[in-house]
Amino acid sequence: MIHHTMIVSFEQPLLDTELDHYLADIERVMLDSGLAQSVVTRRHLPIPGEEAIPALIATAIVRVAVTDIDTLAKAFAAPGMHEVIDRWQARHPYKVAWANHEPLA
Repeated sequence: MIHHTMIVSFEQPLLDTELDHYLADIERVMLDSGLAQSVVTRRHLPIPGEEAIPALIATAIVRVAVTDIDTLAKAFAAPGMHEVIDRWQARHPYKVAWANHEPLA
């Protein structure tokens, strides 16, 4: 099992409903690919003062579990994936950092 963990950081704050919609779109397109074993999304829990840290601060976390690296590559080439990404980037620009790793627990 491989986990693809994404740290998603929107350039501007989003309304809660917009963030919920983004997370639902990402989850849906990954699950619709038939390649993801699971998809879990969570909001970042901010702490006071973190905005002063010179780092990528998350808006949300997305974790996708797949069977192997080849399946992960196929998932990101699945129909609809780039349409979802492009649509959200056009409406609400964001940056993503990620790590591909074995399960942590």
